[in-house]
Amino acid sequence: MFPYIPNTVEDEKKMLAAIGLPSIESLFEDIPENVRLNRELNLGKSLSEFELVKYMKSLSNQNKSIEDLTCFMGAGAYDHLIPSTVDHVISRSEFYTAYTPYQAEISQGTLQVIFEYQTMIANLTGMDVANASLYDGSSAIAEAAAMAVDATRRMEVIVSSTVHPESKRVLNTYANFKNIKIVEIESKDGVTDVEQLKNAISKETAAVILQNPNFLGIIEKVEEVEKAIHEQKGLLIMSVDPISLGVLKSPGDLGADIAVGEGQALGNTLSFGGPYLGFMATTKKLMRKMPGRIVGETTDVNGERGFVLTLQTREQHIRREKATSNICSNQALNALAAAVYLTTLGKAGLKEVALQSTQKAHYALKEITKSGKYQLAFNQPFFKEFAVKTDVTAEVVQSGLLEKDILGGYHLEKFDPKLKNMLLFAVTEKRTKGEIEQLARVLGGIK
Repeated sequence: MFPYIPNTVEDEKKMLAAIGLPSIESLFEDIPENVRLNRELNLGKSLSEFELVKYMKSLSNQNKSIEDLTCFMGAGAYDHLIPSTVDHVISRSEFYTAYTPYQAEISQGTLQVIFEYQTMIANLTGMDVANASLYDGSSAIAEAAAMAVDATRRMEVIVSSTVHPESKRVLNTYANFKNIKIVEIESKDGVTDVEQLKNAISKETAAVILQNPNFLGIIEKVEEVEKAIHEQKGLLIMSVDPISLGVLKSPGDLGADIAVGEGQALGNTLSFGGPYLGFMATTKKLMRKMPGRIVGETTDVNGERGFVLTLQTREQHIRREKATSNICSNQALNALAAAVYLTTLGKAGLKEVALQSTQKAHYALKEITKSGKYQLAFNQPFFKEFAVKTDVTAEVVQSGLLEKDILGGYHLEKFDPKLKNMLLFAVTEKRTKGEIEQLARVLGGIK
């Protein structure tokens, strides 16, 4: 295929002459000779556009996606139904190609989208304000911890072991470079050990981080934790599955000071793990401590409705020492998808998705455990995910399911050796009764 590089050999000579170098290779003289490749790349012969497209399609066809498989895998990324309106709107060129509004106020459409997104996240979480979103759920948790430390001027954060393990890794990375002490509380029968957590809270504790439903899909006892941390003047950070808020109490109702979570389930595809969006909402009291940016609504000199960047405590806009965070960007297109998804479903639609997900998950558990080969790992209330234990190794179960084009469940021993031969299954509203019964039949036949 012809390389689409417009510079001719004569162009190269002129550019090299302008900077006083004899050859292209001299641009790389700082790289030691012994680590250079010193040969042509092994790329094969040139292909025409037609041949290249055909070759790339043959490679991609070797993958199996949720278009080919029935997905019962979750653990933070979920196969929910995405209305066609989402793709239609986010594919519009004015959204699809825009990066970020550096002259924000002349990008009224972009600002309105962010404002609408913020409003819906604030309503969904029961909080006063939301920002324009962050990179993903994990970075949102870490930013919330840093925000709590800044707000309370305390340097210790308590996190439950039932928070997503990848989020805890991101949290620990942030904490390491901000000198924040992270105290992890053990779980007991699949949920946070509340007594251990209450004993760990002190006047040095900036915040407690809970995930609800937790990584094992179980609904946590938030009320006791909320009371304990607020008695010591600390903050409660709740990480939530936004779909669960269709049927569960919101973080605002439970007394949280900061609500965060992964927004992929809101109209965003799985996309091999990203890009996703992290949502964050908080109270008016903590609004100015929030990272990222907030779009506000106003009127112009003619009384017409308009949108403006109201708060942007980012180091990109203000002095670094005054910034709440060095996080400067978000995946705005993903936030737009979430806004379109929530608009399309409305309150009733979101509640229906949540109800169907939890009812189908409980039906799946009932069917899976009929054979006697699988038992519920933790006898606790759960939303749309549950863990089962079995005498068969998790690898054998996963391979047996894949042979029948079924994806799942998540091998829990990967993050905790104590959870040997336990698998986490997720069931969304997309799964049919027939697919659930097929899952149970295949599982029952695996030896």
